[in-house]
Amino acid sequence: MTAPTKPPSHAQADTPETVGDDLHAPVIDWFEENARDLPWRRPDAGPWGVMVSEFMLQQTPVSRVLPVYEQWIARWPRPADLAEDAPGEAVRAWGRLGYPRRALRLHGAAVAITERHGGDVPTEHAQLLALPGIGEYTAAAVASFAYGQRHAVLDTNVRRVFARAVTGVQYPPNATTAAERRLARTLLPDDEHTAALWAAASMELGALVCTAKNETCVRCPIAALCTWRLAGKPAHDGPPRRGQTYAGTDRQVRGRLLAVLREAVTPVPQSALDRVWEEPVQRARALDGLVSDGLVEPLADGLYRLPQS
Repeated sequence: MTAPTKPPSHAQADTPETVGDDLHAPVIDWFEENARDLPWRRPDAGPWGVMVSEFMLQQTPVSRVLPVYEQWIARWPRPADLAEDAPGEAVRAWGRLGYPRRALRLHGAAVAITERHGGDVPTEHAQLLALPGIGEYTAAAVASFAYGQRHAVLDTNVRRVFARAVTGVQYPPNATTAAERRLARTLLPDDEHTAALWAAASMELGALVCTAKNETCVRCPIAALCTWRLAGKPAHDGPPRRGQTYAGTDRQVRGRLLAVLREAVTPVPQSALDRVWEEPVQRARALDGLVSDGLVEPLADGLYRLPQS
């Protein structure tokens, strides 16, 4: 019988800094050979294209984002173009991407960029973070992917790669922890250009190879270094992973109400909205939530429309 493979020595002795040195080159080399040709990665996308993609890709797969992204950039190629339109037009163009408050936040960011930065997406991380609707992840992603700066970019895919390759567990915690942020900063290459490549490469590795289910370790450039794989892929023993449900939820009702308003060119009467969902209490709650979130604007005489201001 062949003796079981032992984890590499770095699992016990080496520091995260030295582990990172071992991981950087193979992951970046793999990325340069296997990265998807996505429109927001092309030079002509510019910082605005990167920012739009980051808003759209949150909790939404690339396949659903691509057609909406292309239409969005064709219609609003610069932040000032979007800022000139009503926020309701952003919600309309968002279509069925889900989580439509992202459309309002992106519109708010476009207005702020136009007013504060002359219509150009700011280059500094602190300036990006000060824009409405932009959190730590998006600010770091735009600074890294658009401007080639050195920032830890921690999305779900990157967190999963780090959890497996370095920490030795199948899944990261449900919410990003301070320990994960420290690890990500420690693993960052010192050189800015290499750090930006590492951010994109580790994200792509998690999206294409080190996936949440059915990971393909035979294609992984760091399989020989992966602490989780070399430990025999121990099963997840942390808190249950949150599953996403949709059918029958308020999210589904909100989506149906918004679909009616997106397709309408004039304000919609309450009776038209009542037809999308039979249960009146849930329907009213969903509509009230849309109004409260600024996604729907109530008018006189029981009419509703997408927000105009």
